[in-house]
Amino acid sequence: MKKILALLLTLSLAICFASCGSDEAKKGTKTDKTYKIGIIQYMSHPSLDNCYNGIIKGLDEAGVKYEADYQTGSANSADADCTNFAKKMVSDGVDMIFAIATPAAQSAYNATADTDIPVIFCAVSDPEGAKLVKSNDKPGSLCTGTSDVLDLAAQVDMIQAMQKDVKKIGILYTASEANSVTNLKNFQKVCDERKLEVVSKAVNNAADIPSAAEDLAAQVDCINNFTDNNVVNNLKVVLKAAENHKIPVYGSEEEQVKNGCLASVSIDYVALGKVTGKMGADVLGGKDAATMAVKTITDATPIVNTDVLKTLNMTMPESYSNAQTVTTNK
Repeated sequence: MKKILALLLTLSLAICFASCGSDEAKKGTKTDKTYKIGIIQYMSHPSLDNCYNGIIKGLDEAGVKYEADYQTGSANSADADCTNFAKKMVSDGVDMIFAIATPAAQSAYNATADTDIPVIFCAVSDPEGAKLVKSNDKPGSLCTGTSDVLDLAAQVDMIQAMQKDVKKIGILYTASEANSVTNLKNFQKVCDERKLEVVSKAVNNAADIPSAAEDLAAQVDCINNFTDNNVVNNLKVVLKAAENHKIPVYGSEEEQVKNGCLASVSIDYVALGKVTGKMGADVLGGKDAATMAVKTITDATPIVNTDVLKTLNMTMPESYSNAQTVTTNK
């Protein structure tokens, strides 16, 4: 009887070790897999480039092995480009698509609708408004990511500190960019509370910007820019119009300030990208994108361009004496 019990115990232990070994082997296979990753960037400008760099850092820090198909839309056909990129990535059978900026995310979301390919977006200001998620807390489908929510009250604080007599703030935005429409609505609320007038000009594409920027600059005390991709990609045109009327342009992140805006309460887009990359790594590791809440970065840093400050004959407000300073890119 003892011999039979000993034999049964030995067999049980053997089965257990075999099963555990099998599970570990499966885990090892999952960890060692090289994933096919698609990355769609709406267009190339410094803000979105920083998002891409952050995503790569996030994936690398998470230890993901991957082959990336990285595609960037051109300035004149970005929407169509992103749609084509997304369709091709789906047909190529990628394991995941990262999408940088709202239009790229919408293209990826539509292309993957009837698939099990997750979409992880980056720098989408209003995921709910863009209809990418049912709610930021519970996305509801295989689409989630990070939101670049702007601290608009802090931005207006800075504008009022820089220009104590400011009365009219100009906003140039692209009518088709959902994030810009949302930001304009929220910016208007902040300004209404402070008795500031917002003068907004909508554009449809890059060709509309020169005349719209010139017209806007003639009417206002300053121009405030959001993360509008079309406007950011044509920032030099906006800055030239502002220069003609001797008014400042305020940006929404560090790269815009380095490129000639006076100041900004800035989001760190590399940090935002890293969070996005690590969310993607978690989904590849087995977490459910449908229940993974959209993440944001709440820390924002005041940044001032001292070259522009001097050119406009302005002085640094005492309340921003500890702000990060930069000079204009040459």
